[in-house]
This record gives sequence, C-alpha cells and structure tokens, in this order.
Amino acid sequence: MVALIDSMTGDHPARPVVAVCNNADAPGIEKAAARGVETEVVDHRPFKGDRTAFETVLNATLERHAPDIICFAGFMRIFTDRFISHWQDRMINIHPSLLPKYRGLDTHARAIAAGEAEAGCTVHEVTLELDDGPILGQARVPVMPDDTPEALAARVLEQEHRLYPAVLRRFAAGDRTPVLLS
Repeated sequence: MVALIDSMTGDHPARPVVAVCNNADAPGIEKAAARGVETEVVDHRPFKGDRTAFETVLNATLERHAPDIICFAGFMRIFTDRFISHWQDRMINIHPSLLPKYRGLDTHARAIAAGEAEAGCTVHEVTLELDDGPILGQARVPVMPDDTPEALAARVLEQEHRLYPAVLRRFAAGDRTPVLLS
C-alpha cells in the first residue's frame, strides 16, 4: 500500500482518496495517514463471519470516498459475488505467486515444495473466482536451493513494490496490457 501511495505523484493518472483497512493495528494505516491520505478502518471481526454485513459497511465506506479504482494490498478477505459485481472492473489485487499457480495461501512454501525454479508475484483484476482475474502484470524471482518461505517471500515482496505501482499507472490510464518484470 505504501509503495502505491508513494508512486502516485507528479503526472501519475491516479491519486489516493482513502486507505481502508480491516485491522486498526495494521501499520499501513498510520503510514497512509502520515502521507496525508485519509484513512478508514472497517474491522471484520465484530461481524463474526457475516460477510454480507461486513461488506455492507465496507461498501458504504468506499462509496463515501467514491474511488475509481480499488487496489487490494494485504486485505485478506474473500468477497461475495454481490460486492465483487458492484465494483467489477475497478478492483485490482496483488498475489504472491505466478498465477495461475498457487492461488490462495502459503504460496512460497508451496512453490519451494514443488521444486519450482522461479516464483514471483502477479497483479490481476479481481473477479468472482479467487485469484483468477485477468493478469495485468507479473514479476519473477529465482527460487534458491536453500530458500525458506520467509526468504523467498522477502525477495518477492521487493518485486511487488516495483510491479504494483507500474501496473496501477497503466490501469489508471486505461491500459490493461500486462507488465512483465524480471
């Protein structure tokens, strides 16, 4: 999230209107506020698994700020079809694998266990299927013989901070041509 905010300067076609988090203790909220971005917290825990109720509040929060694009960055929630359909074609997400491989969680451990020679990250449009929307960009890193999931995650995160801002710039300008970094 911070990499995205920091990239939106000068002639960038997008500007951050709000940083929304589902965890009040997340360090990103404080960092966004320090950069002059309005912040909101919509904690999912009080809804006790009622995704529709959570999404109703989240949607109202987003509607107040009227974003043109929603960029997910560590917002680890699975959304209902209703929410996704409402914001369709305006949501992008970053995932720590080279999709379509390793959708879901534990991507780095799974890539290492499978003996992959490379791993990476993918920015994709959010659609009704989990981690399955059109790919807007990918960045690759080698998997080292002595890699741990944590070491691989650290290298992938460096690429996420390069890839996501590059994809956002294009997406905000209406260009959905995939960005490929290595």
